[in-house]
Amino acid sequence: MKAALALLAVVACVAAEVYFKEEFNDDSWEKRWIQSKHKEDYGEFKLSAGKYYGDAKRDQGLKTSQDARFYSRGVSYPKFSNKGKTVVIQFTVKHEQGIDCGGGYLKVMRSDADLADFHGETPYNVMFGPDICGPTKKVHVIFSYKGKNHLIKKEIRCKDDELTHLYTLILNPDNTYEVQIDGEKVESGELEADFDLLPAKKIKDPDAKKPDDWDEREYIDDADDSKPEDWDKPEHIPDPDAKKPEDWDDDMDGEWEPPMIDNPDYKGEWKPKQIKNPEYKGKWVHPEIDNPEYSPDDNLYLYEDFGAVGIDIWQVKSGTIFDNLLIADSVDDAKAHAAETFDKLKGAEKEAKEKADEEERKKRDEEDKKRKEEEDKKKEDDDEDEEEKDDAHEKDEL
Repeated sequence: MKAALALLAVVACVAAEVYFKEEFNDDSWEKRWIQSKHKEDYGEFKLSAGKYYGDAKRDQGLKTSQDARFYSRGVSYPKFSNKGKTVVIQFTVKHEQGIDCGGGYLKVMRSDADLADFHGETPYNVMFGPDICGPTKKVHVIFSYKGKNHLIKKEIRCKDDELTHLYTLILNPDNTYEVQIDGEKVESGELEADFDLLPAKKIKDPDAKKPDDWDEREYIDDADDSKPEDWDKPEHIPDPDAKKPEDWDDDMDGEWEPPMIDNPDYKGEWKPKQIKNPEYKGKWVHPEIDNPEYSPDDNLYLYEDFGAVGIDIWQVKSGTIFDNLLIADSVDDAKAHAAETFDKLKGAEKEAKEKADEEERKKRDEEDKKRKEEEDKKKEDDDEDEEEKDDAHEKDEL
């Protein structure tokens, strides 16, 4: 039995496949990643590890370098189908610029995608990753199904700090999915439930309608209740304690009228008391029937053709770094890749940023201290000048 299990483990290990991996370790990326010519003024990507990192070569990635630009580059890889397999899409993003409005997502496409004309309307299989604009800070998960793109119905909040974060999407052959951030699950579920890929199973019966005598009023006015005779009182009355000012001149000021105050006897608008409605039948629920347009699909997860991936985004403020892209059929492979890249970066990056922040804080404190000393010195000099002027004035008077 142990030998059989060991053999199965070996077979599983051999069967696992990494379809695409990109770490941007050198300038060769420019030969692989095709710049779209759809527009003439796309922003330029540059290699950079950013301000904070552990290893300059390992941690460098593609950085957006120009403000208020669209960016569009893509790369192809050997075509594959995820039939009967899990597919994992994983990458890191760092919004080092303190992003205010811009994308940080990937588009995973078919092998026949025209990357030289890659743009916002280019068809894709999956769009995945963070998107930030003002108060909107979400993770996009969009699947294409029968030519239409379907956004996840759940809200997944993305990270919005200036550090690197790992985004992982797992699509399973049992029509389930999982989203991870920094290796931790943040959302999961069934494709049919969380995406409007299929028509609703049930629809309202078009032939059913609420009966004319259906009464949904739980309470009604008491027909035997009547308004008391002394109910109607004005909301405001003249102040009985007010007196005409002694200096009031009717000819000059007009006829004096006392100010108005709230009437303590005012009872508001009268309404009859409510009683249980003997004809109440509850809220009418529209009957449902099976939707003739609905047909189950066990292959919601399936894409027969994966073969390209690209970055197609808009950014107001540039400085985002994309790195450590991986497309594989093994969650373990994705974890192993993260361990060699993201896990080694995050600690060193955090330490470097905290050190820089502390140095910046000390610099500001020193500048504030110096500015205060200069202000105190100037005030002291001004006070001395004023005293000298006073002494001179006293001498002139003598």
